[in-house]
Amino acid sequence: MVYRIFVEKKQGMRAEADALAADISSFLQIKGLESLRILNRYDVENITNELFKESVGEVFSEPQLDDVYSQFSDSDAAAVFAVEYLPGQFDQRADSAAQCIQIISKGERPSVRTAKVYALYGSLSDEDILRIKKYVINPVEAREASLDKPETLALDYDIPTEVQTLH
Repeated sequence: MVYRIFVEKKQGMRAEADALAADISSFLQIKGLESLRILNRYDVENITNELFKESVGEVFSEPQLDDVYSQFSDSDAAAVFAVEYLPGQFDQRADSAAQCIQIISKGERPSVRTAKVYALYGSLSDEDILRIKKYVINPVEAREASLDKPETLALDYDIPTEVQTLH
Protein backbone atom coordinates (compact mmCIF):
# COMPACT_ATOMS: atom_id res chain seq x y z
CA MET A 1 0.00 0.00 0.00
CA VAL A 2 1.21 3.50 -0.83
CA TYR A 3 0.88 6.11 1.91
CA ARG A 4 0.88 9.80 0.98
CA ILE A 5 1.55 12.91 3.04
CA PHE A 6 1.87 16.62 2.17
CA VAL A 7 4.11 18.92 4.22
CA GLU A 8 4.07 22.71 4.03
CA LYS A 9 5.95 25.32 6.03
CA LYS A 10 3.76 27.26 8.46
CA GLN A 11 2.73 30.82 7.70
CA GLY A 12 5.71 33.10 8.31
CA MET A 13 8.20 30.31 7.57
CA ARG A 14 7.57 30.06 3.82
CA ALA A 15 10.80 31.64 2.59
CA GLU A 16 11.07 29.36 -0.48
CA ALA A 17 7.52 30.14 -1.62
CA ASP A 18 7.96 33.88 -0.98
CA ALA A 19 11.24 33.94 -2.93
CA LEU A 20 9.72 32.08 -5.88
CA ALA A 21 6.71 34.42 -5.92
CA ALA A 22 9.09 37.40 -5.98
CA ASP A 23 11.08 35.84 -8.86
CA ILE A 24 7.91 35.21 -10.85
CA SER A 25 6.75 38.77 -10.33
CA SER A 26 10.06 40.48 -11.06
CA PHE A 27 11.94 38.15 -13.43
CA LEU A 28 9.02 36.72 -15.41
CA GLN A 29 7.00 39.95 -15.15
CA ILE A 30 3.81 38.05 -14.26
CA LYS A 31 1.81 40.50 -12.20
CA GLY A 32 -1.36 38.41 -11.85
CA LEU A 33 0.24 36.05 -9.29
CA GLU A 34 -1.09 36.99 -5.86
CA SER A 35 0.50 34.16 -3.88
CA LEU A 36 1.76 30.62 -4.13
CA ARG A 37 2.20 27.62 -1.89
CA ILE A 38 4.87 24.93 -2.04
CA LEU A 39 4.22 21.55 -0.44
CA ASN A 40 6.55 18.58 -0.25
CA ARG A 41 4.71 15.39 -1.18
CA TYR A 42 5.93 12.04 0.12
CA ASP A 43 4.74 8.68 -1.21
CA VAL A 44 5.89 5.70 0.87
CA GLU A 45 5.52 1.97 0.27
CA ASN A 46 6.62 -1.20 2.12
CA ILE A 47 5.89 0.25 5.53
CA THR A 48 3.27 -0.41 8.22
CA ASN A 49 0.55 2.11 9.01
CA GLU A 50 1.92 2.51 12.55
CA LEU A 51 5.45 3.21 11.29
CA PHE A 52 4.10 5.68 8.74
CA LYS A 53 2.20 7.58 11.45
CA GLU A 54 5.32 7.65 13.63
CA SER A 55 7.41 8.88 10.69
CA VAL A 56 5.11 11.83 9.94
CA GLY A 57 6.39 13.84 12.91
CA GLU A 58 9.88 12.40 13.08
CA VAL A 59 10.97 12.09 9.44
CA PHE A 60 8.69 14.00 7.08
CA SER A 61 8.02 17.13 9.10
CA GLU A 62 9.13 19.29 11.97
CA PRO A 63 5.92 19.81 13.97
CA GLN A 64 6.94 23.29 15.18
CA LEU A 65 7.66 24.49 11.62
CA ASP A 66 5.40 22.47 9.32
CA ASP A 67 1.74 21.86 8.63
CA VAL A 68 0.92 18.29 7.56
CA TYR A 69 -1.98 17.21 5.33
CA SER A 70 -3.10 13.74 4.38
CA GLN A 71 -4.80 15.15 1.26
CA PHE A 72 -4.36 18.29 -0.78
CA SER A 73 -6.72 19.83 -3.29
CA ASP A 74 -7.37 23.53 -3.55
CA SER A 75 -10.25 24.69 -5.71
CA ASP A 76 -9.30 28.35 -5.08
CA ALA A 77 -5.97 27.93 -6.86
CA ALA A 78 -5.54 29.10 -10.44
CA ALA A 79 -3.30 26.09 -11.02
CA VAL A 80 -1.86 23.17 -9.08
CA PHE A 81 1.00 21.07 -10.43
CA ALA A 82 3.68 18.77 -9.05
CA VAL A 83 7.33 18.36 -10.02
CA GLU A 84 9.37 15.18 -9.48
CA TYR A 85 12.85 14.03 -10.38
CA LEU A 86 13.26 12.05 -13.59
CA PRO A 87 13.82 8.31 -13.21
CA GLY A 88 17.52 7.77 -12.64
CA GLN A 89 18.08 11.16 -11.01
CA PHE A 90 19.11 11.06 -7.36
CA ASP A 91 16.41 12.36 -5.02
CA GLN A 92 18.19 13.26 -1.80
CA ARG A 93 14.95 14.04 0.06
CA ALA A 94 13.51 10.60 -0.74
CA ASP A 95 16.76 8.79 0.05
CA SER A 96 17.15 10.58 3.40
CA ALA A 97 13.55 9.81 4.35
CA ALA A 98 13.97 6.14 3.46
CA GLN A 99 17.19 5.92 5.50
CA CYS A 100 15.57 7.59 8.53
CA ILE A 101 12.56 5.26 8.40
CA GLN A 102 14.90 2.27 8.15
CA ILE A 103 16.78 3.48 11.25
CA ILE A 104 13.53 3.92 13.19
CA SER A 105 12.14 0.52 12.15
CA LYS A 106 15.47 -1.34 12.33
CA GLY A 107 14.18 -3.22 9.31
CA GLU A 108 14.10 -3.04 5.54
CA ARG A 109 14.38 0.26 3.74
CA PRO A 110 10.99 1.38 2.37
CA SER A 111 10.38 2.85 -1.08
CA VAL A 112 9.98 6.62 -0.94
CA ARG A 113 9.22 9.06 -3.75
CA THR A 114 8.89 12.79 -3.37
CA ALA A 115 7.54 15.67 -5.40
CA LYS A 116 7.05 19.38 -4.88
CA VAL A 117 3.48 20.56 -5.30
CA TYR A 118 2.96 24.16 -6.41
CA ALA A 119 -0.38 25.91 -5.93
CA LEU A 120 -0.65 29.23 -7.78
CA TYR A 121 -3.22 31.88 -6.82
CA GLY A 122 -4.37 34.95 -8.67
CA SER A 123 -5.63 35.81 -12.10
CA LEU A 124 -3.28 33.87 -14.34
CA SER A 125 -3.70 33.08 -18.00
CA ASP A 126 -2.84 29.69 -19.47
CA GLU A 127 0.27 31.30 -20.96
CA ASP A 128 1.31 32.63 -17.52
CA ILE A 129 0.94 29.15 -16.01
CA LEU A 130 3.02 27.59 -18.81
CA ARG A 131 5.75 30.22 -18.32
CA ILE A 132 5.81 29.54 -14.57
CA LYS A 133 6.02 25.77 -15.16
CA LYS A 134 8.86 26.28 -17.63
CA TYR A 135 10.69 28.42 -15.05
CA VAL A 136 10.18 25.93 -12.20
CA ILE A 137 10.78 22.62 -14.04
CA ASN A 138 14.36 21.97 -15.13
CA PRO A 139 13.85 19.38 -17.92
CA VAL A 140 17.37 17.99 -17.45
CA GLU A 141 16.54 16.62 -14.00
CA ALA A 142 12.79 16.91 -13.42
CA ARG A 143 9.37 16.53 -14.98
CA GLU A 144 5.79 17.38 -14.20
CA ALA A 145 4.37 14.69 -11.96
CA SER A 146 0.89 13.26 -11.80
CA LEU A 147 -1.29 14.51 -8.97
CA ASP A 148 -2.89 11.05 -8.66
CA LYS A 149 -1.72 8.63 -5.99
CA PRO A 150 -0.02 5.61 -7.59
CA GLU A 151 -1.00 2.02 -6.87
CA THR A 152 2.68 1.13 -6.37
CA LEU A 153 6.05 2.88 -6.35
CA ALA A 154 7.74 0.10 -8.31
CA LEU A 155 9.06 1.50 -11.56
CA ASP A 156 8.59 -0.45 -14.78
CA TYR A 157 10.96 0.47 -17.59
CA ASP A 158 11.06 -0.66 -21.18
CA ILE A 159 14.64 -1.74 -21.86
CA PRO A 160 15.67 -0.83 -25.39
CA THR A 161 16.93 -3.73 -27.48
CA GLU A 162 19.23 -1.54 -29.53
CA VAL A 163 20.93 1.74 -28.78
CA GLN A 164 20.39 4.56 -31.23
CA THR A 165 23.57 5.94 -32.80
CA LEU A 166 23.76 9.57 -33.89
CA HIS A 167 26.07 10.43 -36.76
